[in-house]
Amino acid sequence: MPNLDLRPLSLGEILDRTFTLYRRHFLLFIGICGIPQLLVLAFSLTQIFATASTRVSVSLSLILMLLFVVASLVAYILSQGGTILAVSELYLGRSASIGAALRKVSGEFAPLLGVIVLNGLAVMGGAILLVIPGIYVACRLIICLPVALIEGKGPRDSLSRSWDLTRENAGRSFLILLLSIIIAYAALAFFAAPFTIAVALNVRNPGMLHFWTAMLQIGSTIATVLTRPILLIATSIFYYDLRVRKEAFDIQFMLNPESQRAPNAAGLPSIV
Repeated sequence: MPNLDLRPLSLGEILDRTFTLYRRHFLLFIGICGIPQLLVLAFSLTQIFATASTRVSVSLSLILMLLFVVASLVAYILSQGGTILAVSELYLGRSASIGAALRKVSGEFAPLLGVIVLNGLAVMGGAILLVIPGIYVACRLIICLPVALIEGKGPRDSLSRSWDLTRENAGRSFLILLLSIIIAYAALAFFAAPFTIAVALNVRNPGMLHFWTAMLQIGSTIATVLTRPILLIATSIFYYDLRVRKEAFDIQFMLNPESQRAPNAAGLPSIV
C-alpha cells in the first residue's frame, strides 16, 4: 500500500488530494462517468432528431422522453456509485478499473436508488422551509452515498450515519459543494454556452435549430463527464477523513488492511 497516508486532513489537503487523484487516474474517472453518460446522450440526440420529423406521433415522443429519464437515472447512479467505489479502492492503496467499478455498483442499484431518493426528499423538505435549511441538510448528507456503498448500509441508515459523521463539519461540506458547483458551471459556460447562443440565433431555422440543440447536448455531456468526478472524489476523501477523526479509522484499517469494504463503524468506539 504505497503512499497510504490516513490522517486528519485540512480542507485544503482534501482538495489537493482530490485533484491529485483525479489527475493521476483521469481516464479511469472519465470512463466511469462517461460510459453511462453516453447512453443518456444517445437517447437525447434520438429525441432531438425524432421531434424534428413531423411524422413522429405524440405517443412515440412520450416513450422517448420516458426512456431518456430512465437512462439519465441509471447513468447517474452508475457514475456516482462507480466513482465512489473506485476512489475507495485507490485511496486505500488498491487497484481499480472501469469495468470492476461499474459491475460492483450495478449490484447495489436498488439501495443506491433509495439513498438518492431519500436524500433528495430530505433536501427538498429543508428547502421548502427556506433555501438555507435545504443547503444545510445537503451539507449534512453529503457523504450518504459513500456510507451506503462502503459500509453497506440501507437508505435510512446511510442518511442517519452521514448526519452523525458530519456533525460540526457542515462548513467544510458547504465549501466542498460550493467549489464543485463553481467548477461545474464554469465547465458548462465553456462547453455549452456558445451552443446556447447558436440555438437562440436559429430559433426561426428548424434545421439549424435541431443541429445546434444537438451540439448543446454534446457540450453539456462533456462538461458533466469532466466535472462530476470532482465532487464524488472530494466527498469520498471527506468521508474517510471524518472516520479518521471520529473513529480512528486509520487504526481500524491497519488491523484489517485486506478487507474489501471499510470496517463497520461499530468496529471501534468513537473517540470524540
